[in-house]
Amino acid sequence: MDDDATYCVTPAALPSPADGGPPFAECVLCREPTEYPESAKGATLCPVCAWQEAGRSACSG
Repeated sequence: MDDDATYCVTPAALPSPADGGPPFAECVLCREPTEYPESAKGATLCPVCAWQEAGRSACSG
């Protein structure tokens, strides 16, 4: 067997959206960056807060 196998090398991590790109809007609940640009209209939520808000609205009826 060849001990110098390159197929076991872990790939480099992908950069997060906060690392670059256009300025992102802040979440209206936790102030973390969202996936929406600052020019987005309406209440912008980060993925975590959007998931929690969906759970609250689904159970409120």
